[in-house]
Amino acid sequence: MSSAGLPDGASGRLHDLGRVVGKVLFRPAYRIRITGRERVPRTGPVLLIANHSSLVEPQLIYGMLPRRSVFLVKEEMFTGAMGWFLRRIGQVPVRRGEPDRTPLLVTAKILREGGLVGVFPEGTRGEGDVTRAEAGAAWLLRGTDAVVLPVAVRGTKRPADRKRRFCPRVDILIGEPFRVEVGKGRAGLELATEELRGTLAALVRELDGQRAQAEKAKS
Repeated sequence: MSSAGLPDGASGRLHDLGRVVGKVLFRPAYRIRITGRERVPRTGPVLLIANHSSLVEPQLIYGMLPRRSVFLVKEEMFTGAMGWFLRRIGQVPVRRGEPDRTPLLVTAKILREGGLVGVFPEGTRGEGDVTRAEAGAAWLLRGTDAVVLPVAVRGTKRPADRKRRFCPRVDILIGEPFRVEVGKGRAGLELATEELRGTLAALVRELDGQRAQAEKAKS
């Protein structure tokens, strides 16, 4: 089976099987509600940006997408059988907090070839409010005609003051695709990074508002 849209050495067959698994894996544990799936471009280069508060978001997004996707994943995950599997389904390891252009070059090639690349601009897990962002996402847009697809996820992080929840509601809100012009030099990169951060943060706030309204309607 063709491995189009994936890095060299990846298996298209295994990737597609992984998507099926990702789609159903968390169904018993979460009540998943997805809004805006029709906004995902079915073809052409796409840079997906998402907030990040737990290990679950990458797997949820990977499973719900209607096309193949390549995510930048922290290097610590690439050990043993898990590392082999991640590479075979086309995911790319990245070292956090260290300058390393190799994963960016690999994923930039995927974008130029018309694939979908997913990144978490915050760089590390936190509250998922997108109060900060790394420049990697903006760098990837240089030299491509990729559209940006913002995705907000809420409900995966267990509140610090609560015990384990039974089948909590998880919401995925897919925003409208948009384009970002990345100017020259570091200043252009910083401006584009802030535009990406601000748009994603606004989508997260929109989702928070929707969840608050839903809770209010139930009470």
